[in-house]
Amino acid sequence: MVGLRREEVAQLAGMSVDYYTRLERGRGEDFPDSVLDSVARALRLDADERDHFYTLVRPADPDYNYAPMVRPGTRLLLDSITTPAFVLGRHMEVLAWNHLGDKVFDFGAIAEPERNLARFTVLDPAAGVFYPDWEPVAAETAAYLRRQVDRCPRDRRLTSLIDGLTAGNPVFHRIWSVHTPAGNAHGDRLIQHPVAGRIEFHYETLALPGDQDQLLVVYTVAPGSAAREAVAALGARELVGVH
Repeated sequence: MVGLRREEVAQLAGMSVDYYTRLERGRGEDFPDSVLDSVARALRLDADERDHFYTLVRPADPDYNYAPMVRPGTRLLLDSITTPAFVLGRHMEVLAWNHLGDKVFDFGAIAEPERNLARFTVLDPAAGVFYPDWEPVAAETAAYLRRQVDRCPRDRRLTSLIDGLTAGNPVFHRIWSVHTPAGNAHGDRLIQHPVAGRIEFHYETLALPGDQDQLLVVYTVAPGSAAREAVAALGARELVGVH
C-alpha cells in the first residue's frame, strides 16, 4: 500500500514497530508464517508480490539439501498424458518424462548429469535448429532462472549453472544482462524435429502440488492438424513407458 509509514504498517499487521523494523531490515530471524501473512495483508500484496516478499524475508539456506524426487503419483500422471510431457526441477533438470516426451525431446539419449533443458537450450548447437525461434525460448529460460534466483538467492548450484550458461553463450549473456521480465507459463512453441519435421505445439507449465521445486510441462497440438498426425506417428514408434 503506497504511502504507509512504518508505524502504520506495524499497527495494521498487529505487531510492535520494533518487531516490524527487525523484519523489514532482515535481521536473520526465522519469522513465522503468521507474521508474514499479517504484513502481506496489511500491505495488500497480490499473490506474486506475496511470494517475492517471502523470498526477501526468508531466503534459502545455502546448504539446503536439494535432492529432487518425483512422486509415484506424478509418474502415473505422466503415463496417463497422451501428449509430450515432462517434469522439471528447480535448475531445469529433466526429472521424468513420458513416452512422447522422449520421442520429441530424446531425453533418454542424454546422460543424466547433462539432462538439463537450460543447458540444452543455451549450450547445445543443435538447439538453434530444434527451436527455429530460439531467442524467445532462451529469454523464457532466463526468466525462469531469474525467478529461481529470486526465490533461492543463495543456491550455489543454481549460481554455477547460470555462470556456465552466460559464459558459454554470448547471446544468452546479453539476454540475461537485460533482466528479462517474467516469462510465460504457457504459449506456443515451434519445434523442428529431426524425424517428424516442423511441429507447432502449445505448452502449459503447471506447479506440482506438494513440491514447489517441480514443474509439469505439457505440450499439446491442435485436433485434426498435421502436427497431431506427426506426433501420433512418433508415438507409434517403439512404445515404452515412463522413465
